[in-house]
Amino acid sequence: MQIDILTLFPQGLEAFLTQSILGKAQQKKLIRINLCNLRNFAVPNGRQATDKRKTVDGRPYGGGIGMILRPDIVVGAIESVREKEKSRKKKKTETLPQITNPYVILLDPKGNIFNQKKAERLAKKDWLILVCGHYEGVDARVENFVDETVSIGDYILAGGEAAALVLVDAITRLLPGVLAKTGAKEIESFQEPLLEYPQYTKPANFRGLKVPEVLLTGNQREIIKWRKREALRLTRSQRPDLFEKLKRIRKD
Repeated sequence: MQIDILTLFPQGLEAFLTQSILGKAQQKKLIRINLCNLRNFAVPNGRQATDKRKTVDGRPYGGGIGMILRPDIVVGAIESVREKEKSRKKKKTETLPQITNPYVILLDPKGNIFNQKKAERLAKKDWLILVCGHYEGVDARVENFVDETVSIGDYILAGGEAAALVLVDAITRLLPGVLAKTGAKEIESFQEPLLEYPQYTKPANFRGLKVPEVLLTGNQREIIKWRKREALRLTRSQRPDLFEKLKRIRKD
């Protein structure tokens, strides 16, 4: 898989993308993650014919606060990434499979909510382009050049970079060969609508807080039962919406 992230702040993402599971997946060449700086596509701001300064945004038509990312900047970046990939295909020097058309996602609070099912669907794509909005958002015409608009929750962020990292992390761990233990993806939370059971490690007694005895017995049957009960308890307490969804699924 290949993921291209279009952002105004590539340097802010580099450290996260090279660590832990994401870093190892790239080292194994299971995924290629590229950062594209939207500022590389900046245009003259047009204030004066002699003004050499360039810009990526503009004030909203009709008035309002803040600045809006220009459509020519964003679409130009999308098209540039496409052309760069075509050039790479001609050279055929990379070890990752050759890919064809990208699936373009605009990260925006107005988009469809991201969840595990969406992560699983996107993990089947060969190539994703993630467009990170910033300032007061992206010109609405950009939506005509993307395949989907995605949000990670009902709240506002300064930009789409944090959302992009969420998508990349959730998707990468689903790729074959990324997680070390076979079946690790299947036993994690949200494969069905349940929160994960509580996890414990050493020491067994920390300031009087003890690990549940059943986890120390080695009896896997009882451990599985305990974990299932705890997952149900936590889901009912913390996420009643998921608990109701689970009841409907099991009823069907």
